[in-house]
Amino acid sequence: MQSTDWPAEHCGALREYRAIGMSFLQIAKAINAKFRTAYSRSAVIGRARRMGLTGPGRRKDELRHWLKRPAKAKARRLPRPPQRHVPEPRRPTPVLARTEVAKLRCVDIEPRHLRFVDLEAPDCRYPYGGDKDGETITFCGHPRRPGSSYCAPHFHLTRGPGARSEPASGAVPLRLVEAA
Repeated sequence: MQSTDWPAEHCGALREYRAIGMSFLQIAKAINAKFRTAYSRSAVIGRARRMGLTGPGRRKDELRHWLKRPAKAKARRLPRPPQRHVPEPRRPTPVLARTEVAKLRCVDIEPRHLRFVDLEAPDCRYPYGGDKDGETITFCGHPRRPGSSYCAPHFHLTRGPGARSEPASGAVPLRLVEAA
């Protein structure tokens, strides 16, 4: 099967150049220069195959140029590390001696044990209970100290060494800073 997409003059030139032993790249360049075409090396090889100009009877000097290249040098290997790091096995967790439960500070006040929904604005919000699953939480309910959420005894109970200060209630002055 012969394709007719190449003009007869181009096929004749391909046959002529192949007969004198030119490589397919040289043939492509010669045909392109002679007829002002743009055939690639692959196009010339394909056309030569369809015309029966290539096959098993090729000479050794016609082999592709990559067979003539020197063999590539082997890649250098990095030296192996002398020994891999083996992590130590996990040490068992030491058994610590039991400590006594710290005595909590308490207030000499009898809480009213109000539910959250029963609290009013001036009532102390110090919580009681809720330590066990399902235990209800109640609140002190005594009159609050001004500027605090707690009554005076609970306010002093929550203030001590290392205790976080309660956020100030009321207006907080803001300072306007210039944007960068």
